[in-house]
Amino acid sequence: MHEVPHGEILKELRKLGARCVLIQSPEGLRRETEELARFLEENGLAVILHGEINYGACDPADSDAKRLGCDALIHLGHSYMRLNLEVPTIFVPAFAKVELVPALEKNIEEIRKLGRRIALVTTAQHVHRLDEAREFLEENGFEVLIGKGDSRVSWPGQVLGCNFSSAKVEADGVLFIGAGYFHPLGVALAVKKPTLAINPYSGDALWMDEEAERLVRKRWAQIAKAMDAKSFGVVVSTKKGQLRLAEARRVVELLREHGREARLIAMDHISYPKLEGFPFDAYVVVACPRVPIDDYENWRKPVLTPREVELLLGLREDYEFDEIPGVERREDEPLGIAVHGVRG
Repeated sequence: MHEVPHGEILKELRKLGARCVLIQSPEGLRRETEELARFLEENGLAVILHGEINYGACDPADSDAKRLGCDALIHLGHSYMRLNLEVPTIFVPAFAKVELVPALEKNIEEIRKLGRRIALVTTAQHVHRLDEAREFLEENGFEVLIGKGDSRVSWPGQVLGCNFSSAKVEADGVLFIGAGYFHPLGVALAVKKPTLAINPYSGDALWMDEEAERLVRKRWAQIAKAMDAKSFGVVVSTKKGQLRLAEARRVVELLREHGREARLIAMDHISYPKLEGFPFDAYVVVACPRVPIDDYENWRKPVLTPREVELLLGLREDYEFDEIPGVERREDEPLGIAVHGVRG
């Protein structure tokens, strides 16, 4: 279950003067979405539920909200991301109702293997309890570092599936608290330090170092498959938070400079079946890093990230995980912004 502050959301909608709202949520929060819709309708607002799959704060449905005549968008389940949106948007992280300390107590001896000086990271669902986790760890003799991260994240210690800037601090190892596999795997690949993932729901602990090495071997296999490719489709996402057009054009130029054919392809939801009719030998996805990594087995042709293209062309030697960076955060910049009210 997750905390969804109905009263606070209604208060913000009143400030915006909203009469009709679109609620967007990931599949795991559909029950909470319906409960919120019922509450808002009882308080005089018209509500439409967005039924498409949501991939994160990088994928807001503000354009759909505008087309549907909604005054505001409620983006449930993810934290604020700095984007140019077409309607006022309320980002509601939906904090998980689970304590972190019991799972840390259970795995304290495993945590000690990280070293004394550790970086502590989590996802938006658990960031509200990160201070409790830090206090427990400090009471047990650890020096705990919580990085601020760049402008793409809302809170210190928060990591996204495409951005691990808050984990990049001078520590012996990294402790990730949360469910799921990709976030801690991305941390391990990004920081190249011992990384331990602890699931607060099950209490299980998993070392990510071998998992990261296994993934890197699979990625090198994809690069090897693309060695003989003469033509590449370079796929750029049209999702607001994944749009990396300058990076995609850079990749196209790199490939052409090294004697390969390359063509830009723009897509919203990126999947191989949509590309079946194109004659390219391989693809490069310049969007969410999870697409080529999570789904590569569903692609009949090699699929790479921008940094893997550089490895293919001999422009770098060491494997690096693809991330979508923000800008460096100013010392006076506020954190944890909840409401984004830019009108198109």
